[in-house]
Amino acid sequence: MSRTYFGTDGVRGRVGESPMTVDFALRLASAAARVLAPNGGTVLVGKDTRLSGYMFESALEAGFVAAGVDVLLIGPLPTPGIAYLTKKFDCSFGVVISASHNPYEDNGIKFFDAQGGKLSDEIERQIEAMLDSPPITRESQHLGAARRIDESRLDYQAFCINSIAKGLDLSGFKIVIDCAHGAGYKVGPRILADLHAEIIPIGCSPNGRNINAGCGSMAPELLQLTVPGVRAQVGIALDGDADRLVMVDHLGRLVDGDQLLYILACARQAEGKLVGPVVGTLMTNLGLEHALAKRGIEFRRAKVGDRYVLELMRETGAVLGGETSGHLLCLDRTTTGDALISALQVLAVMKQTGKSLAELAAPMAKYPQIMENVQVAHKLDPTKSSAIQAAVRQAETRLAGEGRIVLRASGTEPVIRVMVEGRDEKLVRQLVRELVTVVAAAA
Repeated sequence: MSRTYFGTDGVRGRVGESPMTVDFALRLASAAARVLAPNGGTVLVGKDTRLSGYMFESALEAGFVAAGVDVLLIGPLPTPGIAYLTKKFDCSFGVVISASHNPYEDNGIKFFDAQGGKLSDEIERQIEAMLDSPPITRESQHLGAARRIDESRLDYQAFCINSIAKGLDLSGFKIVIDCAHGAGYKVGPRILADLHAEIIPIGCSPNGRNINAGCGSMAPELLQLTVPGVRAQVGIALDGDADRLVMVDHLGRLVDGDQLLYILACARQAEGKLVGPVVGTLMTNLGLEHALAKRGIEFRRAKVGDRYVLELMRETGAVLGGETSGHLLCLDRTTTGDALISALQVLAVMKQTGKSLAELAAPMAKYPQIMENVQVAHKLDPTKSSAIQAAVRQAETRLAGEGRIVLRASGTEPVIRVMVEGRDEKLVRQLVRELVTVVAAAA
């Protein structure tokens, strides 16, 4: 039986340790080629700025060419840019070498199908089933060819710009953009400059080892200091592969994915273009649900993970969805989470309404939300423990409909996540402590 390598977002791990080795990348390329382009075809390969990206790019290129697949190498480009260009260039599939918001010591390999969407579980299983076979090398006349297409990133820049109303520009805006020394370091500032914004770039000097290090959406403190320091209207923070977005208002306050989703939903509703519910996750702040309800906007929760958000959006016909972390989906603009396109949507609302980011986010009151992890020695399903469920019911009674409790087992660590949110922070903290005690005893 083949081992499972694919997680919720491709294959990921520490460089040099299984599975993130050159040998594995070569076998993965060969297996993917046999499943996704058995009769030959073309693959687009992009990456972020990690030092190990060169190594994996070369290994994948060798595996694909040997298996008879032509390779287009585009270099550092946001993950959603690879999704878009895979479809635009009529490729058989696309590949991104990135570990997203992880530190530079990690890397990953993820795939897009010919339409720029994620592979199905069934296709991933087919690829995994071939990983134990040695890489194939076709006869010389059937080998693939490889070429660099770095200038094609201009197509992606144009696509992003075209996601906002024609003729709308950002003149008069001073914007600080933090690209996390990652994949968006070239295209991010250029898109804003093309729209006539005054830009101050930070986190745009990658050296292969500084991706996500003290910068970007995972560490926005420098951005929060810089925006008011230079008297900018707004700040934008991307993660390493530019599919997550958080923003900063003119006072240096963080505006997270839930608040950005609220701003976009209200704007779409005002334009009469909001279709279906807004989709969040089990961890989305209750303040978003209540703020949307006041405007008569339906809200639905998916399991944690952008693929589950996307599934529920497709099921319900929704155009807006996302996670607190800033992985936002605007399906009326693109097929996948794209930090630059999401940022442009928010900037367009600011420009059209004349309101600051702070004003747009103000109607959504964020509820105190506290989460603690409880280490467990063995797998524990909190829904099957009578003691835990009794404690949850008692806590819910005390919240009196003004809060939420979520207990869930981590998919990657031996922990149970205990989350409580509500209007009263003191009560929330007390309930978290009590529930942690009960879960620890049950574990």
